[in-house]
Amino acid sequence: MTILVSEKTDRLLAVVPTAALRPEQGAAVLLPGGTSAAVFLLHDGSLHAVGNIDPFYGAPVICHGIVGDRAGAPTVASPLGKQVFCLRTGRCLDDPSASLPVFEVTAADDGVIHLSMTGNNREIPVGQS
Repeated sequence: MTILVSEKTDRLLAVVPTAALRPEQGAAVLLPGGTSAAVFLLHDGSLHAVGNIDPFYGAPVICHGIVGDRAGAPTVASPLGKQVFCLRTGRCLDDPSASLPVFEVTAADDGVIHLSMTGNNREIPVGQS
């Protein structure tokens, strides 16, 4: 599922109704400027948003990744190379030289998920730091 951002309010962007997300499946969100984020709703009710571009392949596929955990930390594995990324930090757990941008994500009282464009929003492609 790909969702276009519908509203910008100060630093937060209204991106998707909570009801549109399925637990443990990602949704791609197209942000201003062409940036793509992957939003995840986990079974425990927590929300996570990371960059959708796989830093190893340059493809917008993280939203299709396999959700899991390592040592209690929520993760997503790239569907291409199976590299695993922490959903809290964006760091690649298999290759610390790569990471995904992380977006602050909240569910508003109106049932809409909002993403913050501030914070760690720098992707680190493989081989760069």
